[in-house]
Amino acid sequence: MIRKSLALVATLTLAISLVGCAQPPGGEPTTSQLGAEEIRFGRVIRIQPVELTGDHQLGVGAVVGAAAGVALGSVIGAGTGRDVAMVLGAIGGGVAGNYVQNKYVDRQPGQHITVQVSNGVLVAITQPANPDIRVGDQVKITGSGMNARVVRI
Repeated sequence: MIRKSLALVATLTLAISLVGCAQPPGGEPTTSQLGAEEIRFGRVIRIQPVELTGDHQLGVGAVVGAAAGVALGSVIGAGTGRDVAMVLGAIGGGVAGNYVQNKYVDRQPGQHITVQVSNGVLVAITQPANPDIRVGDQVKITGSGMNARVVRI
């Protein structure tokens, strides 16, 4: 009974975790969207270097590690001891898998750019590094939200 309950919990946890790793509908667009796009003009007043993480699906390492831990725990002991080993294996594997994924996640240089637009409002955008953009440059801001980008005029 306990083993069936643990298997059900492990299966549901895996399913929920995988759904959580799916890319949201508002992710990087692959095609043009219909509609208007606001373009704002301004001047760069500050650039801060940042480190951007790659597009790995975070959480996958923990899920894979937990599944491996359950599998290893199921071959240890019998009865209640096996059930305890499976639970500990899931926890330990999840922690180890998350650590490994975070340690090796792709990182790339980026910029946090502050632009003073023509009406005086400050707009800050984080994007991949563009060495052509410098403090004092006249720029335009295209897009909005996660898709906003600073482009030198």
